[in-house]
Amino acid sequence: MPKYVSHQQVQNDLKAGKISCQELVEYYLSQIEATKELNAYVEIFAEEARQKAKALDQKLKEDPDSVGRLFGVVISIKDVLCYKGHKVTAASKILNGFESLFSATGIERLLREDVIIIGRVNCDEFAMGSTCENSVYGPTKNAADPSKVPGGSSGASAVAVQIDTCLVSLGTDTGGSVRQPAAFCGVIGFKPTYGRISRYGLLAYGSSFDQIGVLSNSVEDAALFLEIMAGSDEFDATVSTKPVPKYSESLTFDKKAKIAYFDTALNGEGIDEDIRKLSFGFIEDLKKEGHTVESVNFEYLDYIIPAYYVLTTAEASSNLSRYDGIRFGHRSSDAKNIDEVYKMSRTEGFGTEVKRRIMLGTFVLSAGYYDAYYSKAQKVRRLITDRTIEILGNYDFILMPTSPIPAWEIGKMIDDPVTMYLADIFTVQANMVGIPAISLPIGKHSNGMPVGIQLMANKFEEAKLLAFSNSIC
Repeated sequence: MPKYVSHQQVQNDLKAGKISCQELVEYYLSQIEATKELNAYVEIFAEEARQKAKALDQKLKEDPDSVGRLFGVVISIKDVLCYKGHKVTAASKILNGFESLFSATGIERLLREDVIIIGRVNCDEFAMGSTCENSVYGPTKNAADPSKVPGGSSGASAVAVQIDTCLVSLGTDTGGSVRQPAAFCGVIGFKPTYGRISRYGLLAYGSSFDQIGVLSNSVEDAALFLEIMAGSDEFDATVSTKPVPKYSESLTFDKKAKIAYFDTALNGEGIDEDIRKLSFGFIEDLKKEGHTVESVNFEYLDYIIPAYYVLTTAEASSNLSRYDGIRFGHRSSDAKNIDEVYKMSRTEGFGTEVKRRIMLGTFVLSAGYYDAYYSKAQKVRRLITDRTIEILGNYDFILMPTSPIPAWEIGKMIDDPVTMYLADIFTVQANMVGIPAISLPIGKHSNGMPVGIQLMANKFEEAKLLAFSNSIC
């Protein structure tokens, strides 16, 4: 079985009779079994996938024109996305055994186009982490080096594509959780504008930051998945009602781009030397192709991470208050009264990192500290947004490394959260501002690990971002 890197390759072979959906599903199931030591999947929908594949083969045989745009495309979904009749746990004990009563809007739209969902994949608990270690199911390992983390929180989504267990995986991106693991695993990770895809059916972490994203081997697939999932939704008041362009049909970039980068990022003390060299090498390649790449001043880089963690932990504190041991999920068997039900269920159900962020968020929202932290962080967010939009008014894209460092050893930063948070310094900006961003693989570190470069565009300029990415990828 060849390694397919785009839906078009899959569908060409299906229509030509070279493969069947059933054979494709069996291949991916065998890949999942062969790589199970990496701990990417927390549940495999084997029989369901087989039945769907059989039905699609029959559908293609009887009426080729009736198949959806994603027929034969096998995907996995991050364990924070609701899929009706299937478990969703956010990799947390607090939701052990919980089964969703509905599907996320994005999932519904993909299913209507005949996608095959092969399983749900691991993640950091409630999407809180950069390593895919903070999970009740244990850590996921990077296939490029199983001693290294795959990034997070959508680390297993990146690994699922990396090891060829599916064509595309859905992740979520709150501060880089699609792009950073994509960079660590050598695949493409795309996050659209905030509100471009409905968040209905996505278990919330930071409601003003979260977005469903796509991990794939091709920009073409990222574009098609965005096109299908995007658009207005009566179940999500924050989703955009802007018309959805035909992203998949607009992947030609026929002009020279004007690109900005931050010298404080590429020449900062915290960036790995190999990543710096690869990034500047990529810039030189762009210049040789006739694109303009210039350094611009961005004075707020050092403020991004502190403001981000104040705001997202505050939102997490509010969002996670619903997991109380009363209505659904884990309830402590040792609780003897209502107070103990709340305290013990949450104490037993949440992991260390989630507890840390809930407590931090509760603190910054508390009386006496709200103005000192939360209000100030909101003002910083406004400054970051205004300056970023100003830059994008003069440039097509902003370019930065996806991560300042390559994937590190499992366990190395688990007890050093501040250092781990700082690893997100280049990805958080897109979520703070709500703009689209993509991570593209650009080579390997001297230690053999993949390295990614990130491009950001102005709000709702996904078509331009995807077209440019496709032209250089």
